[in-house]
Amino acid sequence: MTWHLHGSLPQAMYPPPGKPSSGSAFVWMDRYLDSARSGPVYLAQEPIARIVASSLRRGVLLGQYELGAYAIMANHVHVLLLPKVPPSRLLQSLKGVTARQANLLLGRTGETFWQAESYDHWVRDETEWDRIVTYIEDNPVKAGLVQFAEDYRWSSAGKLCGSAETSLGAAATSGCATTGSLTAPSESPSS
Repeated sequence: MTWHLHGSLPQAMYPPPGKPSSGSAFVWMDRYLDSARSGPVYLAQEPIARIVASSLRRGVLLGQYELGAYAIMANHVHVLLLPKVPPSRLLQSLKGVTARQANLLLGRTGETFWQAESYDHWVRDETEWDRIVTYIEDNPVKAGLVQFAEDYRWSSAGKLCGSAETSLGAAATSGCATTGSLTAPSESPSS
């Protein structure tokens, strides 16, 4: 799954011209968001990124999903997970909680935090799962934020995965995608 901040993707620019497939439209959107030099970038603020990371781990503790890989970028979030509840319900929960907490921290009242739509894709097999883990964890590298995926603090590949950053008690259950805590999807996971 991928979702982004409200206002981070100008309506006049999306979808790209022509009739692209959903996959190519996603790649265009992701590249645009990675290179955006304007628009909201609240997730680049450590307290806001921490809210999203904690919420992702909390969903594991609540039994909503198994967390595979994630990357919290300045204006969007990539997550690979195996849902245990309807994806629309878990996304509504994730976006609702994080929006309320982030807006409170930012001193914003009654303002939309997340864009209403999101992108999701059902993973068909373990090979595709592994490819998507790599895509997500390499996103900060491709965006030029770090040289190595494990150097990015707000992703499942980050060095802080399993450290004090995951002190909500979720470290033992969520795991880092790069340590193989989710070895093979047994159902059709959603990314």
